[in-house]
Order: sequence, then structure tokens, then C-alpha cells
Amino acid sequence: MDDWIDYYDSTHTIYASKLHRDVHFEEIARDIIGYIASPDAVVLDYACGEALSAAKVAAACGKLILAEPAPGVRGRLIARFAPITKIRVRSLDELRSMEEKSVDLAVMNSVAQYMTPAELDGGFAVIKRVLKPGGKLVVGDILRPEVGMGRDVAALLRLAWKHGFLRDAMWGLVRTALSDYRQLRTKVGLQRYSEAEMLAKLAAAGFAASLAPVNIGHNPWRMTFVARHAF
Repeated sequence: MDDWIDYYDSTHTIYASKLHRDVHFEEIARDIIGYIASPDAVVLDYACGEALSAAKVAAACGKLILAEPAPGVRGRLIARFAPITKIRVRSLDELRSMEEKSVDLAVMNSVAQYMTPAELDGGFAVIKRVLKPGGKLVVGDILRPEVGMGRDVAALLRLAWKHGFLRDAMWGLVRTALSDYRQLRTKVGLQRYSEAEMLAKLAAAGFAASLAPVNIGHNPWRMTFVARHAF
């Protein structure tokens, strides 16, 4: 995961334009809000990234914890959301000292593909410790083994057509093909899980899980799982 942390902590070109970036985070915030069961809920966004629309999530819950491993991104989160008292920014290491059974909803979206299987197991263990017995873990944007990059491109172009940045998306695909992201994706790779593999992994971590009908975000060819304490 360290290589990916360094990449996202750098000045990268993963988004085709500012509009693409804003739409991306707005859709994720909308979908996370859909999982919040109470306006008093404590929500944890594990490895949240830039989380540009986190203020909307915070408005729908009692407390929002943004946990982010990249120090540069974490610094920007602290500066961006300093006026919002509902939002707390933490490193992943700091989650280990959080109060047990203190979180109602934990979200791990578009994270598992960048982690080794062992790192993902470790993340699940940390979340299980802080999650309330009746709480939910939502694991989103899981890549299927049988679905290639072409589907990612199709999902992006469909999003771009819908929101009016198709030309930027086309140029963005060219930039990405020549970028450090493509090189890193080729060198390090992305973790992929079948539905059965992810259900088994969550079960091994102590969760009872099911496949959600709709993925978080814009890519319908990826999967989201909803999990609860199994014991």
C-alpha cells in the first residue's frame, strides 16, 4: 500500500478535470449518506482520500472521523475542515487507540484494491474493534477479477457524458495512459476479489456480510458489501 499512499500524496492527474473530481466526491458522499441510520451516528471513513464533500456527510451524522494514511492529504483535510467541529481527522495508526465499540458506521470505499490481502485483514480487525455491535461496515468499489480496465473506461465516459466533461475525460484517459498511475498499476497491480472471496474474507474477520444491490460511486461493474458483527 505504501507505493499507492506516496502516489496519492503527490500531485497526480487521476481526475480529468475539477468538475470530474467534484462530481466523484459528491457521488460518494451521497452514497455514504444513504447508509447513515441516524443523525446522531458516529461515522468512520477509512482511508478517505481528499474527501472533498465530507461536509455533506458530516451534516447528516453526529460525528465524522476521516482516517487517512497519506500525511500530505491528512494535512489538507485538517486545514479544509478545521471550521467543522463534527469532523475529526486521524491517521490509520491513531484508530488503534480509539475507544472500542464507538462507531456506528464504518466505510472503506475504493481502498481494498490498493492493499495487500494481509493489510486488508488488518484494516478489518481495526474496524471490528471500534464498530458497535449493531453497527455496519460498508466496503465499496471492489474490483471483480473478470472485469478489466475497459469497464472502468466505459464507466468514466458515461459519468462524463452525464455531467458534461466528456472532452476532458477523453484527454484525461490519454494523460492517465502516460502517467505514473498507469506505470504503478502495471508494476504493483490492484487487488481483485470475487463476490465469494470477499464474503469469505469478511467472514474470517468476524463479519456477516452481503453484496449490496448498488456499488458506491459511479462504476456499476464494481461491488459494495455491507457487513455486521457476526459474533
